[in-house]
Amino acid sequence: LERRVLALIQDRLGPNRVGPQGVLQAVADVLKLLAKEDVIPSAADKWVYILAMFVVVVPSLLIYAVVPFARGMIIADLSIGVLFFIAVGSIGMIGILMAGWGSNNKYALLGSMRAAAQIVSYEIPLVFSVIGVVMLAGTLSTVQIVEFQGAWAGFKWNVIFQPIGFFVFFTASLAELNRTPFDLLEAESEIIAGYNVEYSGVRFAMFFLAEYLSSFAMAAMAVTLFLGGWQGPILPGWLWFIAKTYAVFFLFYWIRGTFPRVRSDQLLSFSWKVLLPLALLNVALTGLGMAVYRSIWPA
Repeated sequence: LERRVLALIQDRLGPNRVGPQGVLQAVADVLKLLAKEDVIPSAADKWVYILAMFVVVVPSLLIYAVVPFARGMIIADLSIGVLFFIAVGSIGMIGILMAGWGSNNKYALLGSMRAAAQIVSYEIPLVFSVIGVVMLAGTLSTVQIVEFQGAWAGFKWNVIFQPIGFFVFFTASLAELNRTPFDLLEAESEIIAGYNVEYSGVRFAMFFLAEYLSSFAMAAMAVTLFLGGWQGPILPGWLWFIAKTYAVFFLFYWIRGTFPRVRSDQLLSFSWKVLLPLALLNVALTGLGMAVYRSIWPA
């Protein structure tokens, strides 16, 4: 889907040979990676090199435990679901550092260090962007946040009351996922392929899988927190959830095909000088708005 969207933006055909209209191209790519030789570099720290893959993939899967796909369709309805999402989603950074260090390759190490600096810098505004939603809903449960947005026929979606928060969350998500224009850890002209330059075969495929699992999870959480989750008329809730998630996915792809990669100094400066002040402003405005609302319409 991503390559077809990019092809549409770039006015070309895209993959169209494997399966009808190229729909099986992703399957062919996976089979190709699985068939490739799995090589461990002789100079690598073997166990760190091997374990890095699991430290990246497992948190990407655990995030889905608190994603409510529809009413009653959630693995674990935790009372601290939002906190779980933030905490577990940050663990993958450790795996990226392990991959860079364990490969014993200067390009891989530079890529992993860039990733760590980037994730730490954008994790803070991302957390503050979520605080506004938690303040409005009065809960950290993802299910209750979706139910809070169910009133007023969809006009109570948090994106309406939290446009700044949604912008900060979406932008910080792009940086957390290392997607364009924040994909500096994979800048081919500078550090080749980044932290996974020494990986091949199944191990490289697992890093690739973790990237897209995290992307889908982040899009799903954006839908849960800001776009009403499964809420919608007529159609089943799970169908609405998938449609909204793919709409957010399309924005990811559109930005990748539209914006150029930023410089490293611009990346960090944008986080600390733009996104973080905006996130703090959003929290302050949310608190002020709630105080005014309660003074006019006391409970």
